[in-house]
Amino acid sequence: MVRGDNRGRMKRRAVCFLIVCLFTGPLASQVVGQAGSTASLPVEYVYATPDGVKLKVYVFSPQPDKTAQPRAAIILFHGGGWALGEPQWAFSRAQHFAERGLLAVAAQYRLSNEKKGFTPLEAMADARAAIRWMRTHADSLCIDPERIAAFGWSAGGHLAACAAIFDNAAADSRVSAAPNALILVSPAVSLGSDPWPAHLLGTRAKIGEISPDEHVREGLPPTLVLQGSQDTVTPLAGVERFCDRMRAAGNKCEMHVYEGFGHLFTPPGVPDGDWPKPDPATQADAMVRADSFLKSLGFMK
Repeated sequence: MVRGDNRGRMKRRAVCFLIVCLFTGPLASQVVGQAGSTASLPVEYVYATPDGVKLKVYVFSPQPDKTAQPRAAIILFHGGGWALGEPQWAFSRAQHFAERGLLAVAAQYRLSNEKKGFTPLEAMADARAAIRWMRTHADSLCIDPERIAAFGWSAGGHLAACAAIFDNAAADSRVSAAPNALILVSPAVSLGSDPWPAHLLGTRAKIGEISPDEHVREGLPPTLVLQGSQDTVTPLAGVERFCDRMRAAGNKCEMHVYEGFGHLFTPPGVPDGDWPKPDPATQADAMVRADSFLKSLGFMK
């Protein structure tokens, strides 16, 4: 993990103070008057260009805080079986967190594509790169690099967990890619019996090499798992095994199971293997639990 010294903390506070002045000075009324809540307009950045592919993050900033203290942040990885999806799928959740005081980032990653040679390995590398980008730019983003949470659902949950487990900081960078907290919704954290990611990997790697439950160790970040008991896409048994192994290794892993619900909170009796059909009330409850978890860690007030 990144450990900022006192000089770094003072620098971040000074930068944050300048940002606060900008948004509380004469321009503030113009910005808010034209755009409404500042949390509703993401700012686009290119965080990496592997093989010439421009990968983007969309940053949702909270309302300015006059204390000028660096904020906690959260990065969101969408689902889609590693082969579908876009950052915009995470915008509503990102805005939710920004409205509650966090800097929220919706991240793009390379989708599996046989013709381009992309597999889940590339997506994993991109997730690490996005978190490193946040830490490297902590001063300009006005965030605390030691309070970065990762939120992911389905395949995005796999990427969030893998950023913590397969940090590879020594090989890739001196800056850690490991988030300081994880929120995983219907996560793909047990891949051993799933033929789809194995198909996407091809001969690049064995499925066990990227299955989070096979690589749990001590020192992983506190984790919240939100899961349906009848999930047929990321079955409960595998998710429970991941959480059990987290606890056995001395890590914090809270888990809430929604009885009768399928993948991504699909209501009882509705097939959960196609396009997600989340139950709105259950989805809302999950976000409340996510907020409570972040509050317990000091990420939110």
